[in-house]
Amino acid sequence: MFSRFQLTKKYLRYYFTSSNGKGHGIHSPFVFDFVQHVLNDNRYFNSYQIVESLRKQMKQDDRLLEVLDMGAGSVISASRQRKISDISRSAVKPKKFGQLLFRIVNYYRPRSIIELGTSLGISTSYLALANPEGSLISLEGASEVAAIARYNFEKLVIQNIRLKEGNFDVTLPKALGSFDTLDFAFVDGNHRKEPTLRYFYSFLNKINNTSILIFDDIHWSAEMEEAWELIKAHSMVTLSIDLFFIGIVFFRNDFKIKQHFIINF
Repeated sequence: MFSRFQLTKKYLRYYFTSSNGKGHGIHSPFVFDFVQHVLNDNRYFNSYQIVESLRKQMKQDDRLLEVLDMGAGSVISASRQRKISDISRSAVKPKKFGQLLFRIVNYYRPRSIIELGTSLGISTSYLALANPEGSLISLEGASEVAAIARYNFEKLVIQNIRLKEGNFDVTLPKALGSFDTLDFAFVDGNHRKEPTLRYFYSFLNKINNTSILIFDDIHWSAEMEEAWELIKAHSMVTLSIDLFFIGIVFFRNDFKIKQHFIINF
């Protein structure tokens, strides 16, 4: 992964060169609508308080979990034992992006959703609450972490989540087989080039015209940047949006010319 100094330099470059976060100068009607009604939707949703209360509880929980990391590893610890409080601070998307995930699902209303990387279930809860009519399958490799997430879903009485434990190479094909078509996927696990591309290619067999794929930490390392470049260059991708910490791709066939946007968020 990049050092903190390298990431800071990259973020500053992104900050000063990205398109205006209010939509000024963006000529794509679809992207302008996304900026206006999703990125800059300042409405308060009750689900925000529900999930952030859960996050607060997790930050105060010092129980130790055995974590088998099948991805690129933790940025804070090489130990297989980690506190729930540490996981909640380092391995869970912050409030800003959790709530953005909520707004994306709430606005576009995907009905079939897959998440790779449940962790403690914070982002999962945002995704599930955003569209209770949708069906969400979340995959987690660490069984003790999955147990905490499952307890959290029960505590919040979220009933449209199916949590599957195990290696993504085994659980993802089964999850994809549960859906005729895939409307939405959020990839937040195994931050390496080859697995990320493998997941992406697997999704392509199930996508439709309105599918949305979101990849976490696209600038986390050189190989994740390489994976992002290959994803957005794929012939089936017609639109990509780089928000630095996440990348979003769309497949709408009404976009006749491939477009790529880097937007300040």
